[in-house]
Amino acid sequence: MQQVRLRLLERAASGAEAPRDVSAWAAVVASNLAMDWHRARRRQERIGERLASLRPPEHTGGDSGEETKVLSLAVAQGLDELPDAQRQILVLRFYADLPVRGIAEELGIPEGTVKSRLHSAVRALRTRLHEDEVV
Repeated sequence: MQQVRLRLLERAASGAEAPRDVSAWAAVVASNLAMDWHRARRRQERIGERLASLRPPEHTGGDSGEETKVLSLAVAQGLDELPDAQRQILVLRFYADLPVRGIAEELGIPEGTVKSRLHSAVRALRTRLHEDEVV
């Protein structure tokens, strides 16, 4: 409801006419917001499914398996701390193995934006891993 109110205030602030039937307008806006939320959630689920299908089989035995688990956990925690836009770019590039052009098309943003976000995300994740002394 807050988003619907915010949209109404933004509309009034921009000088647009008030809707004839505010309750009908609010219902349509609320419906659109709900659909957007569900689409975004489904998109995240599809990315999770793609990641799960790309996950390599577990290694067994030895210290290298433990080191891999520690590194995987640290990377996952580092990804969780990134802003959504950067995390999304990293996941699509390195887990889904999409090229920059494919990511740009998938997200509907310019290739330069993909490159910039990718660079910033890698730098932030690298810094995080060094701070935690994982790498």
